[in-house]
Amino acid sequence: MKLLSTKATCNSHGQDSSYFLGWQEYEKNPYDEVKNPKGIIQMGLAENQLSFDLLESWLEKNPDVAGFKRDGKSIFRELALFQDYHGLPSFKKALVDFMADIRGNKVTFDPNHIVLTAGSTSANETLMFCLAEQGDAFLLPTPYYPGFDRDLKWRTEVEIVPIQCTSSNNFQITESALLQAHEEAKKKNLKVKGILVTNPSNPLGTTMSRNELNLLIDFIKDKDMHLISDEIYSGTVFTSPNFVSVMEIVKDINDFKDFDADVLERVHVVYSLSKDLGLPGFRVGAIYSENDKVVSAATKMSSFGLVSSQTQYLLSAMLGDKKFTRNYLSENKKRLKKRQKMLVSGLEKAGINCLKTNNAGLFCWVDMRNLLSSNTFEAEMELWKKILYVVGLNISPGSSCHCDEPGWFRVCFANMSEDTLNLAMKRLKDFVANSNGEGCSSNNSSKKSRRITQSSRRLTRKSFSNWVFGLSSRDHREQEER
Repeated sequence: MKLLSTKATCNSHGQDSSYFLGWQEYEKNPYDEVKNPKGIIQMGLAENQLSFDLLESWLEKNPDVAGFKRDGKSIFRELALFQDYHGLPSFKKALVDFMADIRGNKVTFDPNHIVLTAGSTSANETLMFCLAEQGDAFLLPTPYYPGFDRDLKWRTEVEIVPIQCTSSNNFQITESALLQAHEEAKKKNLKVKGILVTNPSNPLGTTMSRNELNLLIDFIKDKDMHLISDEIYSGTVFTSPNFVSVMEIVKDINDFKDFDADVLERVHVVYSLSKDLGLPGFRVGAIYSENDKVVSAATKMSSFGLVSSQTQYLLSAMLGDKKFTRNYLSENKKRLKKRQKMLVSGLEKAGINCLKTNNAGLFCWVDMRNLLSSNTFEAEMELWKKILYVVGLNISPGSSCHCDEPGWFRVCFANMSEDTLNLAMKRLKDFVANSNGEGCSSNNSSKKSRRITQSSRRLTRKSFSNWVFGLSSRDHREQEER
């Protein structure tokens, strides 16, 4: 008898991608200014650590909230006891108001249509369970967040079909790319239930244009499918163009008499406080939908990943402080803009460029095609291993994000100090300047590099089909037997 289920052991989790492998290598040898100055600097983590002082200052000024008190009296017992999965009304109201503020109050959100989840990971998986059956598919524009292979597919067995976007137009979505992805799904006998996008984009660090959003709305209307807009980076837009939520587009279209009201019920938004407030450890996510059936089903499913009452109480007070939240959003954007400029400047000094349209997020989409030994994904993996082991930087290869062009990398900038970022740029500049990195080596870099060669081979172009579309349970068993 097998100890574990097929689902628990299948490889559709994506844990063997270079995105996760880089993290594993970093954890074995993490950089520390004092204890390990030659260690690996983590630049593969999209974490916002630039404005913790603002959050900590608020907590110091509001000790009763942090101490779980109301009017000076403890409410610890109240918060510690059972709460149903609908969430605290005060928190849901504060959260939707915060979401509206981020969007310039051009749209409002009904707290009765929001479902709380344990982060955006839970929110996206919940929507997959609500909207699709096993073997159905969602279309995702490339490059996309590597974790979606886990979040959307692993337990739901929903398939992902890539919408291939290219650098020729800064990776914007086109009608031809949408149609091509839809046809590809049909060839694989997959029923397409919808499209999922991240706006602002992870890993591009760009906001979607109105034209792209209108194109998506028209497409789902024509094909009778859903649209999920993951907007967890909506509060990180630090320069123009401004962020436009899909809900703003729907609102504008809804003003016309010929608008199909059914479309509104097929547009869903995912949000989280992990990026804008830098609170991934608090596990606060949300689904917003005008579809009552989706809200009802998602609310029932949220019992598998609730947000604690203590967290809701604390954040309802924090988000309810409008003066604080508006100052925080403004100052956080200034800090992100400054830090992004530092990264771009450091890369340019090393002869490396970023996507010019980068205006949001906690990372840059970096063009290292000029450093490849050949225009192949094998060459991308070799460059990645040199940067990881020789330079000592963990960055995310474009192939882990399903980019169709070798040589692009996601590089994060908001999870470290300025000194650490400057050191990372110095390391990279020295590497590039030293005869394409050939002379910049360490005694054990080759040995370390070989550790992940076998895993990284799975990321070559030849294996992309299985990695992107996944394998059936039968195929997984046959592969394991081989």
